Amino acid sequence: MDYRLVANKILREWKGSSYLYGVGVLEQIGKVVKQYGSHTLVVSEEFFNGINQRIISSLQEAGVHMNPDRLVQGAKPNAPREDVYRLESYILHYQPDSIIVVGGGSGIDAIKAANVLATLGKDHTPEIEAYFGVSRVSEALQKTRKTLLPIIAVQTSASSGAHLTKYSNITDPVEGQKKLIVDKAIIPTNPVFDYGVTITMPTSLTVDGAIDGIAHCIEVFYGVPDEQYELVEKITTTALELVIQYTKHAVEHPNDTEAREAIGLATDLGGYAIMIGGTNGAHLTSFSLVDVASHGRACGIMNPYYAVFFAPKIEKQLKVIGNIFRRHGFIEENIDILSGRELGLVVAQGMIAFNTSVGLPLSLQELPNFSTAHIERALSAAKNPQLKMKLQNMPVALTAEMVDTYMGPILNAAYTGDLTLIRNMESDI
Repeated sequence: MDYRLVANKILREWKGSSYLYGVGVLEQIGKVVKQYGSHTLVVSEEFFNGINQRIISSLQEAGVHMNPDRLVQGAKPNAPREDVYRLESYILHYQPDSIIVVGGGSGIDAIKAANVLATLGKDHTPEIEAYFGVSRVSEALQKTRKTLLPIIAVQTSASSGAHLTKYSNITDPVEGQKKLIVDKAIIPTNPVFDYGVTITMPTSLTVDGAIDGIAHCIEVFYGVPDEQYELVEKITTTALELVIQYTKHAVEHPNDTEAREAIGLATDLGGYAIMIGGTNGAHLTSFSLVDVASHGRACGIMNPYYAVFFAPKIEKQLKVIGNIFRRHGFIEENIDILSGRELGLVVAQGMIAFNTSVGLPLSLQELPNFSTAHIERALSAAKNPQLKMKLQNMPVALTAEMVDTYMGPILNAAYTGDLTLIRNMESDI
């Protein structure tokens, strides 16, 4: 089966004509932007020069002017909050009709938040802290009767799906902690992804991005409600098949556009997944590892360990996922006869085997500069009320009071690589 065709059908049914994606589509961006007016602010980086030039040429052809008449530097990795405030100032000074942001997850997340501050800062509050959480932007927009500027989000890396989603992850560099805006109001008006531009992506970014995409799918699949199970199963299995089949090939043959398209489609499906449901354990932990690992890498390391903890509650999902890894040679056992914790351990080992095959570390202690202080930071962050939704999204839901008892052993297992340290709830054994 050609899972690229399956992925295309799923995406088209979801986004319709609003999503401009595929190989060689970047030249059409001018027509997209023109519908919002003749002046746009372009946020990008010099190292995207080839992409930038294609965008600028398309804008010129469509009669759209850059305001200012130069590129505005985007955000640094992990979208530090000072970059959000800097980008807000450009929006306020130049008053564009629309915003084009060129970049990966961090760049797109930062402009989402900057757009919020520029629109709501005067009549609601200019403090970004007020918008972290769920639907707080929508509430402020309704109260102030303001409207966000259109965002044309040009994705450059197959990873987060930020160009498609309602999430904005912003980092406080002092605390070393990510915080999250979750709101349908910040979904980019027009997402754009020319999968061919990822050919220049470094190997590590290719792998981390692919792993991030399937992390989105898997975590949503773990907690999917019955009425959405069939759709999320289709999204997850398609994305997982594409990532397992094509990631190593893309690393070994970086100019292969078929592989780049496949990984791009898979990570876009990850974006679809997190619009249906929420991520949980691995994503929550990743927020506390921003200084030692990319987001995708952190999620990839953590997901096998959370699979063991969740196993008694997600046997159906683990058998679906496990059988895919088995078909590709990463699991030898007969998945269908296993259950509970034993099933979780086998699937986790298969996930780890795949991760290892594409160069991901087995455990947290293999990450440069990781220390046990990161474990304490992660446990503390999990108790933050602003991240409560991640605890509630877990198939085995936790309260802040239960974090040390159950999440502590998961993190210690991930630190050492010893899956047996994970403690399942007594009621699930």
